[in-house]
Amino acid sequence: MDPEHQPKLNPVRAFQVLHGCNGETEENYTSLSEYHDYEPSLEFDDSELIHGPGLAPLPPELLDIPEELLDRTANDGTIEENFEEELARGPEVYTEIAASGLDEEAFSDLNNRGVVEVVGDDEVGRRVIVVAACRLPPSNELNPDQLLKYLMFTLDKYVEQDYSVVYFHYGLNSKNKPPLSWLWKAYKAFDRKYKKNLKALYLVHPTNVIRVVWQMLRPAISVKFGRKMMYLNYLHELHQYISLEKLCIPDSVLQYDKTLLSKSPRAAEIAQKVLGRFLGSSSSAKDDQGEKTPRPKTQQFGVSLQFIRANNTNVIDGIPPIVRQCVEFLSRPDALETEGIFRRSANMVTVKQLQNSCNQGEPISFRDDPHIAAVLLKTFLRDLEEPVLTYDLYEEILKFQSWPNAEKPRNVKILILERLPIENYKLLKYLFQFLWKVKDRSCLNKMTCSNLAVVFGPNLAWPPSGQMSLQAIAPINAFTDFTLENQESIFII
Repeated sequence: MDPEHQPKLNPVRAFQVLHGCNGETEENYTSLSEYHDYEPSLEFDDSELIHGPGLAPLPPELLDIPEELLDRTANDGTIEENFEEELARGPEVYTEIAASGLDEEAFSDLNNRGVVEVVGDDEVGRRVIVVAACRLPPSNELNPDQLLKYLMFTLDKYVEQDYSVVYFHYGLNSKNKPPLSWLWKAYKAFDRKYKKNLKALYLVHPTNVIRVVWQMLRPAISVKFGRKMMYLNYLHELHQYISLEKLCIPDSVLQYDKTLLSKSPRAAEIAQKVLGRFLGSSSSAKDDQGEKTPRPKTQQFGVSLQFIRANNTNVIDGIPPIVRQCVEFLSRPDALETEGIFRRSANMVTVKQLQNSCNQGEPISFRDDPHIAAVLLKTFLRDLEEPVLTYDLYEEILKFQSWPNAEKPRNVKILILERLPIENYKLLKYLFQFLWKVKDRSCLNKMTCSNLAVVFGPNLAWPPSGQMSLQAIAPINAFTDFTLENQESIFII
């Protein structure tokens, strides 16, 4: 047959044939027939991508950045010329990665670079994991499979609870980029257990390259996963979901954002209003009259334990009222037996409303939802001006795993019984006695001591800077796990 008259294979059908779909779909993937009218061209232009459904337009300033700042990231081979051939080969299955017995030492270089950081919880109790492309080592120094193993090794600790991922795209260039075929392999390697509890994937400072890749892979990616992705052109757009003060944002990313804002006065004005204190301005802390907004005496979120004790008449035995309300509600049998308690997030609007009502001294209702009470309890601990385990103990806690096993009980008792302020001690004791009840129902709620430690550890201890490195997570969780396991002998009854 004449090549010019040979019938062309629809790209969507090509994906079906490649993956053996034949019109039937797996549970986790959308039917490709939903895209039967989608005919992606092999040559992409900006108009198709910018105006396509679900894609936020790139502001003009993102299309006109000095080459020295972009570091040749926009069009330097980030997408291989043979990307179609790479995809046609089909994804490899990385079954050996999940079974590989790797530890922190295997990834010491990536850990030290801060490629991945875990920064506590967001406003609705989801763990936040930050990935920075600018911190990736050169490709000739890192095997792409090793990077995939590192990502899976890190996420394995958190995929059993709701979590979010923030990806800073700036800094990805021809020297440190993994091949496109690796991206497809990674998507397939991250099976359902990774995708199910991922609630949001924030792509910060996206370029046309990201949009091309997404448009190209979109027919083969599940609709549910696609809805979790959000393009954010500026840092202040991310701030409405996650406090930037909690994130480990590289200096180069901050500088890039400033460059973008300098090209858009309107965006810069919005950023100044939204970020305020983060940008070094005190405007966010003032009202229209230029005066600091006074705290109501009934406030419980975002203040110190001492403030609550001094100003709230409902404090009983040193326990803040909101903590007692949450614990008493969650101590009911039906709540204690809720599977995944403390690992699920709650509606952001509802949580904010209850926080505001609590701060105003108004009565609150958990609406018979254990997850709302669980998130509020974690939020209270996370928002304290100083962590329950105090800044003074932070460095000592980081040494926990280096202590001889025989000395751990004595050292932990010294830290908790002798060095914690009385308000902190009473709250910690009350909290751990409750968590022991949760652990006691672990056959139903699936929350073992180690699971509870992963959830609560970062909410009980963090450094004065507020930004905790990935290396600090392990000793903090281990300290929390040990304390919970031995709470009957540690706390004085």
